Amino acid sequence: MGLARHAQFISRTIFVQNNDVDKACRVLNHILSKEDIFGQYRRTRYYEKPTQVRRRINFETCKAIYNEDMDRKIKFLLRKNRVDPFPGAS
Repeated sequence: MGLARHAQFISRTIFVQNNDVDKACRVLNHILSKEDIFGQYRRTRYYEKPTQVRRRINFETCKAIYNEDMDRKIKFLLRKNRVDPFPGAS
Protein backbone atom coordinates (compact mmCIF):
# COMPACT_ATOMS: atom_id res chain seq x y z
CA MET A 1 0.00 0.00 0.00
CA GLY A 2 2.78 2.43 0.86
CA LEU A 3 4.58 1.71 -2.39
CA ALA A 4 1.45 2.43 -4.43
CA ARG A 5 1.04 5.80 -2.73
CA HIS A 6 4.70 6.56 -3.31
CA ALA A 7 4.37 5.73 -7.00
CA GLN A 8 1.30 8.00 -7.27
CA PHE A 9 3.20 10.92 -5.78
CA ILE A 10 6.34 10.39 -7.90
CA SER A 11 4.26 10.53 -11.10
CA ARG A 12 3.05 14.08 -10.30
CA THR A 13 4.59 17.14 -11.91
CA ILE A 14 3.76 20.65 -10.77
CA PHE A 15 4.50 23.55 -13.06
CA VAL A 16 5.21 27.06 -11.80
CA GLN A 17 3.27 29.51 -13.93
CA ASN A 18 4.07 33.23 -14.10
CA ASN A 19 6.75 32.85 -11.38
CA ASP A 20 3.96 32.18 -8.84
CA VAL A 21 5.84 29.80 -6.55
CA ASP A 22 3.34 30.26 -3.69
CA LYS A 23 0.48 28.93 -5.79
CA ALA A 24 2.59 25.95 -6.89
CA CYS A 25 3.43 25.22 -3.23
CA ARG A 26 -0.27 25.35 -2.32
CA VAL A 27 -1.05 22.88 -5.10
CA LEU A 28 1.76 20.60 -3.94
CA ASN A 29 0.57 20.76 -0.32
CA HIS A 30 -2.97 19.98 -1.44
CA ILE A 31 -1.80 16.91 -3.36
CA LEU A 32 0.37 15.73 -0.45
CA SER A 33 -2.43 16.11 2.09
CA LYS A 34 -5.00 14.49 -0.21
CA GLU A 35 -2.83 11.40 -0.65
CA ASP A 36 -2.04 11.38 3.12
CA ILE A 37 1.70 11.71 2.55
CA PHE A 38 1.95 14.17 5.46
CA GLY A 39 0.03 11.83 7.77
CA GLN A 40 2.21 8.90 6.80
CA TYR A 41 5.32 10.98 7.46
CA ARG A 42 4.05 12.11 10.86
CA ARG A 43 3.18 8.56 11.85
CA THR A 44 6.58 7.16 10.89
CA ARG A 45 8.64 10.04 12.28
CA TYR A 46 8.62 8.46 15.74
CA TYR A 47 8.24 4.89 16.91
CA GLU A 48 4.65 3.92 17.58
CA LYS A 49 4.01 1.10 20.01
CA PRO A 50 2.05 -1.86 18.63
CA THR A 51 -0.80 -1.16 21.07
CA GLN A 52 -0.98 2.43 19.83
CA VAL A 53 -0.99 1.20 16.23
CA ARG A 54 -3.90 -1.14 16.98
CA ARG A 55 -5.81 1.61 18.80
CA ARG A 56 -5.25 4.08 15.94
CA ILE A 57 -6.32 1.58 13.27
CA ASN A 58 -9.41 0.58 15.25
CA PHE A 59 -10.30 4.25 15.74
CA GLU A 60 -9.87 5.00 12.03
CA THR A 61 -12.02 1.98 11.14
CA CYS A 62 -14.78 3.00 13.55
CA LYS A 63 -14.64 6.59 12.32
CA ALA A 64 -14.96 5.47 8.69
CA ILE A 65 -17.94 3.22 9.52
CA TYR A 66 -19.61 6.03 11.50
CA ASN A 67 -19.06 8.59 8.71
CA GLU A 68 -20.41 6.19 6.10
CA ASP A 69 -23.49 5.49 8.23
CA MET A 70 -24.11 9.19 8.84
CA ASP A 71 -23.72 9.99 5.13
CA ARG A 72 -26.29 7.31 4.33
CA LYS A 73 -28.71 8.70 6.95
CA ILE A 74 -28.28 12.27 5.68
CA LYS A 75 -28.90 11.20 2.09
CA PHE A 76 -31.99 9.31 3.26
CA LEU A 77 -33.36 12.35 5.07
CA LEU A 78 -32.60 14.75 2.22
CA ARG A 79 -34.06 12.61 -0.55
CA LYS A 80 -36.73 14.03 -2.84
CA ASN A 81 -40.22 12.76 -3.73
CA ARG A 82 -41.05 11.52 -0.24
CA VAL A 83 -44.60 10.50 0.61
CA ASP A 84 -46.22 13.03 2.94
CA PRO A 85 -46.27 11.39 6.40
CA PHE A 86 -49.35 13.41 7.44
CA PRO A 87 -51.70 13.66 4.43
CA GLY A 88 -54.36 16.32 4.71
CA ALA A 89 -52.64 18.18 7.56
CA SER A 90 -51.68 21.67 6.48
